Amino acid sequence: MPQALQDRYAPHNECFGCGPANPRGLRLKSRAEGDAVIAEWTPEPHHKAFDGVLNGGIVGALLDCHSNWTAAWTLMRERGADTPPCTVTAEFHVKLRAPTPLEGPLKLQAKPVQIEGDRVVVEAEMTSSGKVTATCRGVFVAVKEGHPAYHRW
Repeated sequence: MPQALQDRYAPHNECFGCGPANPRGLRLKSRAEGDAVIAEWTPEPHHKAFDGVLNGGIVGALLDCHSNWTAAWTLMRERGADTPPCTVTAEFHVKLRAPTPLEGPLKLQAKPVQIEGDRVVVEAEMTSSGKVTATCRGVFVAVKEGHPAYHRW
């Protein structure tokens, strides 16, 4: 299995959703697979909203981070760069389509649908046992030096 984008390009990142260096975070591991970026993640009991169901904020955090890494990976490939640019979320919209069970693993898949300069529009979905439980569409932007997130990776 290929190394996670987060581990390869941002091992010291402390993001709550995807930072390998955050011991209390979700530690999402996104992997490039062709034009898509995929991940599997297994919730723990303390991630629940209520019995058997994952908290919606956790769903949003996972989709946000996964989509952001999809945008960074996409820009890196488009530019022929060796490392991805640091990207941030400009906007994202999550639709909770069904309760997401706490039983895992959950699968995430994201793809770029539009690239314009430093901006990438990404569409993503989360599934549990083959059923789509949440979708996301977001805009992610590569930041320049001087932005607070510029050196976070």
